[in-house]
Amino acid sequence: MKVDEVTPNVDPAALLAGAQFIDAFRIATTHRDLDARHAAEAMVARQPRWIEWLIALRNLLVAPLGLKTSGAADGVARDMIGIFPVVSETPERLVAGFNDKHLDFRLVVDVAPEGPARSITATTLVLTHNRIGRAYLAVILPFHRLIVPAMLRKAGG
Repeated sequence: MKVDEVTPNVDPAALLAGAQFIDAFRIATTHRDLDARHAAEAMVARQPRWIEWLIALRNLLVAPLGLKTSGAADGVARDMIGIFPVVSETPERLVAGFNDKHLDFRLVVDVAPEGPARSITATTLVLTHNRIGRAYLAVILPFHRLIVPAMLRKAGG
């Protein structure tokens, strides 16, 4: 399945005001009854082993810096998609993400009709707060550009 990098079609000010980074990837799917929640769940469920290894390595490296390894909050029940708290949701759009001391992050999953099929678009927005956030974004970006298309293929398949 082909994943295309596309121009983001979101309002950054409404989703994450001041975001310095934004990108979007899209895939077509024949799943006509797919909604945004099910697409997001498919994206984060059962990651390929190489993604699990990268996330485990990331968590190991950022823990000493006091950065979050999940958006889950102790003692607070939250609607979660994988490690990401759901910020807002409609059948066509799910917004997930969390704020941390180094950066704020949002993942927007849009599902829209596209001809006889549907399309799934994953848009990422990041607002960095300091040098650690900017350095983290610079290090993670090449992996992000591999991981998001791989996740979309799972939802589109």
